[in-house]
Amino acid sequence: MTDSRTMAYINMYAIFGTLENLCELDAASSAMLSNQKPISIGFDVTGGPKATLYFKNGRCRLEQGLGDCTIKIPFASCEKFNGLFDGTVTPIPTKGLTHIGFLLNTFTALTDRLTAYMRPDPKDLEDREFFEISTKLMFYTIAVALAQIANNDEIGKFSAHLIPDGEISFSIKNGPAATIRVKDHKLVTIKKACENPRALMAFESIDLARDLFDGKVNAVACIGEGSIEMRGMINMIDNLNRILDRVALYLA
Repeated sequence: MTDSRTMAYINMYAIFGTLENLCELDAASSAMLSNQKPISIGFDVTGGPKATLYFKNGRCRLEQGLGDCTIKIPFASCEKFNGLFDGTVTPIPTKGLTHIGFLLNTFTALTDRLTAYMRPDPKDLEDREFFEISTKLMFYTIAVALAQIANNDEIGKFSAHLIPDGEISFSIKNGPAATIRVKDHKLVTIKKACENPRALMAFESIDLARDLFDGKVNAVACIGEGSIEMRGMINMIDNLNRILDRVALYLA
């Protein structure tokens, strides 16, 4: 079972948040913004998350809160916001209508490009560069989704309540890394390598990570053979794994 509020937080911070990484990793996406004047889109979800996407100098940044956004798009509920992602809801800005061209053209093109990487055609994955970018984007999405599920999903919160304060290193060896910071049973994902972890989870390679993300290999078997390295505080890793199981349900 999943719930719409948790899904809204995942859509906001894990999916829209991955636009940051898309613009860093994909030259074509960055080029879409290269001649664009600085612009921002604020998403205001009643009963759910509020955040702003900032676009400047070929890059994208997501921040909590609405700030002084150029374009503001309200949603009456988490369900309505989620409808933006499944194509059942067409948003109507209440601010910045003169910038509608950016929404319809550049922003839509960026989100379409992200979708192409996140739900790729198998043939596209035969290109190694595409494969690596796609897998890295999936990694960052999953890393952020872990925190959103831990903080909002009832089963996720139960597991988070059992995790002591500290930082968990979550990474792909020789690839992307993230820090899962735990404080008072609340989780925050920081998209950079962990400097002082109390626990660690590392995938042996980007190819292994991809197979795990796609459900082609068994995680327990990988742990047994050592292709997933886990060490440090056992209760941190054990409960992080329980939350990770929930990620698959929400991102399916």
